[in-house]
Amino acid sequence: MPEGHTVARLAKDQTKLLGGRRIEVSSPQGRFAADAARIDGRILTSVESFGKHLFYHWDSGDVGHVHLGLFGKFRVSLGPDAPEPVGMVRMRLQSDAATIDLAGPTDCAVGTPDDRATILARLGPDPLRRDAKPALAVERMRRSKQPLGALLLDQSVLCGVGNVYRAEALFVIGIHPSRAGVDTDPTELHALWDTVAGMLRKGVRDNRIVTVDRRHIDLPAGRQLRRGEGTYVYHRDRCLRCDTAVQTVELAGRPCYFCPVCQPR
Repeated sequence: MPEGHTVARLAKDQTKLLGGRRIEVSSPQGRFAADAARIDGRILTSVESFGKHLFYHWDSGDVGHVHLGLFGKFRVSLGPDAPEPVGMVRMRLQSDAATIDLAGPTDCAVGTPDDRATILARLGPDPLRRDAKPALAVERMRRSKQPLGALLLDQSVLCGVGNVYRAEALFVIGIHPSRAGVDTDPTELHALWDTVAGMLRKGVRDNRIVTVDRRHIDLPAGRQLRRGEGTYVYHRDRCLRCDTAVQTVELAGRPCYFCPVCQPR
């Protein structure tokens, strides 16, 4: 499942490609056909991200909602000529600038601003949004007896964080993932929020996850980081900082990577 920086980048890129244009909307697969007919030929004003959710705002007042889930994926083709659909395309957005196909999402529907508000009411603050309220997420963590490694994946506490960012943010702050929120000083929780927010913003800029300080990696001049080189502990055998064997603990149904030396229990 994509983390919040990927969804935010999708919203930004799709708004740039299709925003302000009249869009032909269809459903080659057929499962989105009724909703597609509702907005076909309307102007897409903007695409908005909130955590791992995308909202499509149309000049009709309708609001589309997409949640990619584990298998959702977009395919973008530039130019006015739409290619033949590949695979089971749920939603196709086509203009004279580009064609965007969506396949395999967990959710893809057209609703109202009230439907959007209902979804947002279930979510915690998004660290990437200017209107985010960090104090709300900090308070929810501070009052919880759940491990922080689980709370960071709880989208009702804060949204947009996935398995990579939770492991890396906890490492940077030096917090063991099994430590309960209620046992953590608010100052550390604010630092955790700031770290997550900084990592997500960097992810949007770079369009990839790089959480390490490049001074900790001995790279030949001019060579870019390869996949798997941009993290301290996630999917690593040994801690990048102290070379201790990395361990995992199962939290929120997924393994959380940590260094037992840099993140003592």
